[in-house]
Amino acid sequence: MEHTITKAELRKRLRAARKAHVLAQPDIVRGLLFHRPPAPLMASIPAGAVIGLYHASEFEAPASGYARIFAERGHPLALPRFTGANTAMQFCAFTDPFAETDLEEGPFGIMQPAGEPGELVPDIVFAPLIGFTASGTRLGQGGGHYDRWLTEHPGTRTVGLAWDVQLVEPDSALPTEPHDVALDCIVTPTRMYGNL
Repeated sequence: MEHTITKAELRKRLRAARKAHVLAQPDIVRGLLFHRPPAPLMASIPAGAVIGLYHASEFEAPASGYARIFAERGHPLALPRFTGANTAMQFCAFTDPFAETDLEEGPFGIMQPAGEPGELVPDIVFAPLIGFTASGTRLGQGGGHYDRWLTEHPGTRTVGLAWDVQLVEPDSALPTEPHDVALDCIVTPTRMYGNL
């Protein structure tokens, strides 16, 4: 009987593949990837839309280039913020994507808006991920923070940012649960899956 892989096993495998992939890239190449959103994605984002991004950890697809581009175009920006390890994720104003002077380390070791920033509800959320399928299924860290937030904010458009090595094929190889929220599209350095 064939072994069905669990989410935990898949996360371990994909984290290792992602780390190896990122470490194999020269710094100069890594700096150019995810520098700006693809033109079709930019064209689908209305002027003034609130953009929810994330502050990437070491091996996640970086979102800082996107933050600077959206700020230059006048979009309000927001990043996830946690007031404690057992609190719900909220998005709060991110006002300095160039020097990041308005950030502090949060309870999960991730940089987040400092002090008491204003809460924002993004129109579009860019989400980090561990793995994804071509049809938009997202495998996150396992805390369910994005799934819960998106369930509470139906209609929010969602974009995943990932390295190509994070693609899980076939779709059925990524186990899903009823609470998992699919992404509208995923952007990798080589292509876009889905539509915003």
